Amino acid sequence: MELAPGTQALFVPSDPPRDGVLALWGHGGGDTPIDLVLPKEQAYRRTQVAASVLPVAEAVRVLLAAGEHESATITAWAEVVVAGLNLVARGRVEPDGASWRAGPLEVDDALRLTELAGALPPEALALPLSGLKRVRLHSPESLVRAVWDAIADLLAENGSVRLVLRVEPAEDGSTGVVAVRGASDPGLVLDVAEFADAPEVVRSVFGEHVQVRVALGLRRAAAAWPPLARAAGGVVELADHEVVALLRGGGPPGVEVLWPKELFEGLPKIRASVKVPSDSPPQLTLSRMLDFRWRVSIGDEELTDAEVAALAEAKRPLVRLRGRWVRADSLLLARLRATPAPVSEADALAAALTGSLEVDGEEVEFAAPSVITTLLERIRSTPDVEVVPPPGLHGTLRPYQLSGLGWLVKMADLGVGGCLADDMGLGKTIQLIALHLHRRARRAGPTLVLCPASLLGNWEREFARFAPSVPVRRFHGGKRSLDELAGDEVVLATYGVLLRDRAALATVDWGLIAADEAQQVKNALSKTARELRRLSSPVRFALTGTPMENRLSELWSILDWTTPGLLGTAERFRRRFARPIERHADQAATDRLAAVVRPFLLRRRKTDPDIAPELPAKTETDLFVPLTREQVTLYEAVVRENLAAIRDTTGIARRAQVLKLLTELKQICNHPAQYLKEPGALDGRSGKLAAFEELLDVMLEAGEQVLVFSQYVAMCRLLEGWLRERGLPVQLLSGSVPVGERDRMVHRFQSGEVPVFLISLKAGGVGLNLTRATQVVHYDRWWNPAVEDQATDRAHRIGQERPVQVHRLIAEGTVEERVATMLARKRSLADSVIGHGEDWITSLSDADLAALVQLP
Repeated sequence: MELAPGTQALFVPSDPPRDGVLALWGHGGGDTPIDLVLPKEQAYRRTQVAASVLPVAEAVRVLLAAGEHESATITAWAEVVVAGLNLVARGRVEPDGASWRAGPLEVDDALRLTELAGALPPEALALPLSGLKRVRLHSPESLVRAVWDAIADLLAENGSVRLVLRVEPAEDGSTGVVAVRGASDPGLVLDVAEFADAPEVVRSVFGEHVQVRVALGLRRAAAAWPPLARAAGGVVELADHEVVALLRGGGPPGVEVLWPKELFEGLPKIRASVKVPSDSPPQLTLSRMLDFRWRVSIGDEELTDAEVAALAEAKRPLVRLRGRWVRADSLLLARLRATPAPVSEADALAAALTGSLEVDGEEVEFAAPSVITTLLERIRSTPDVEVVPPPGLHGTLRPYQLSGLGWLVKMADLGVGGCLADDMGLGKTIQLIALHLHRRARRAGPTLVLCPASLLGNWEREFARFAPSVPVRRFHGGKRSLDELAGDEVVLATYGVLLRDRAALATVDWGLIAADEAQQVKNALSKTARELRRLSSPVRFALTGTPMENRLSELWSILDWTTPGLLGTAERFRRRFARPIERHADQAATDRLAAVVRPFLLRRRKTDPDIAPELPAKTETDLFVPLTREQVTLYEAVVRENLAAIRDTTGIARRAQVLKLLTELKQICNHPAQYLKEPGALDGRSGKLAAFEELLDVMLEAGEQVLVFSQYVAMCRLLEGWLRERGLPVQLLSGSVPVGERDRMVHRFQSGEVPVFLISLKAGGVGLNLTRATQVVHYDRWWNPAVEDQATDRAHRIGQERPVQVHRLIAEGTVEERVATMLARKRSLADSVIGHGEDWITSLSDADLAALVQLP
């Protein structure tokens, strides 16, 4: 806008100050009437003039562009504007309610105000005060001050800029350089100190009055982040703690912080590791303690121990390493300065498998040293030389059994042990026999096989059949001895003998110890498990088809014997794996556990492709039978009586009462005679017995042989008497049967002399080879699917040539049917949290328990 000659200027204040206007009059035009006090004849009178009014932003541009003008008012107001801009540029702006004003004024500012007010011509002061009857004019000081306040209010409210603080690290400290980012070109960043020397075309990108707006922005930012108040010439020296605050995002609000690019391209990566002595043997012992160490890498470059030490001792948040700046935050430094406890080789091996190591309760990425990674590669890989059936083996190994032998040999050679967890009937025994023959050729020493008493004869026969050249000794009975033990001999001992005579067994340097039916030592706190751990051998293998029946702690107990320390202490295992998996179905914990366990547990199932294609089918049927009136009457009475008692008890007493209820209900479901302990006549009193009779008639008429399992010896005896009354050949196996007689029973059944074999589940659930049976009846349910499966596998195993039918008798509408439904949903033990047998039911609420046991 070009000012015409004769134009006069006058500032009209307002509230807020930024709404004030510059009135231009006397140039012969304008459309806004304004009252002024002007000379008229011999006096001054109110006179209305037509004026053009300019808002503050435009007024500042017009006055600055006018320069030296013929109108004294234009020149005077231009100088007022320049002084006001200078005030704002120096940060002399302060809030005044909802607006801003210039101030606080220094002495020189106040003198400049007086000087400018005195230089204002009368025409610049011709504005009357409103609201007064008597004419009075604004003081010149108030008008100058009004212009300054309007400029401050305008720029402070609408004149924000995009401030940038660029951090430049140096060896002796860090510097913050203040810059501004272009409004129309965000890619342009210019240091404030270089702004005055920049070309006009560059400065124009940042808008008008940029230096004033930068000063305002810095003032505001400094109010929230005081270090900026020290900025001189656009540069501020930063203390280390201030750099830390910036790194953590605690810098000035609204100010963009720029860092050297290298700080974020390769942040220091810290990983746990261990230091293996250079003179270590190639084979780990798993028990030796290794020094913990931190490994730090930047990008793809790993720092040396000396550089890590220098980083740990750093006193500053930014450290110069390998020609680049490295962030060293307090968490990183605290970790590097800490000295964690040594790590066992077993822990290091487990960490290498999962990729993380627990350090002070936190999972930290683990970098395995070459010795451990080499061991892992050997564990995971197939042997370089294919294992062949060893000399002295009289029998043919199936392909999966030969593969199992290769795994056993490899794990034994590495000294890490493991668990052979093939399904029952897949030939774990012959694989262990083949392993002994393989080690026999290497003069590895004698082998100790621990097993339940019922399996001594089976092991002895299997060695005689498949390895007749191997001397086998029973360390059992009153005349047991280990005198003159041969280096290639196999000693068979029971877990009971281990309890009584562990001292004698401990005198031998065993080349190999095998624990058959290792679920027998699934409770790590049991005396048997403790005594087993006290036997010494470089190689230990567990043989079991059910490495975990109920709880993950059972898996820990077995693997902690075969490969000590692999899963950590029992408490650590519970905290890190068992609780997250069993209580919260934590998938990450499940994956970590699987990664650790899988290499040390060889698991093959009958249903796996190519494992046992010749194994015939197994058909399972649940037969739901009604209760008789007598059973209903007894059942309801027991429920009513026990629920009342349960409501009045707590703690251990309540659990005992619940178990009493469950036991009595299951006995009633079997037969009232079992519950009442008064045999009498059995026919017509039990729905199960009636269904069993119908099944048995069909089976025997077809020439089938039958296994009948019950968890109650008393029920087995009732069935035995009932069958004998009908003239049927029958035999009963319970825990009281001596080993020799047990073997004779097995022979009679396998030879077809006895068509019905009654077996108490605990006595005959493992270790029997009864492939003559084609029918299996579970008269009552053992509320653990794994135990039932083991019992069924007495018939459905290698050597069985005919399909096997499995029948489970379930009293409909009772607690048996409801629990059967739950078991069907929890068949996979890895996902089950049922607990020991019926223990889980004892924790149910009164209402849930009532719903479980009451009849419909």
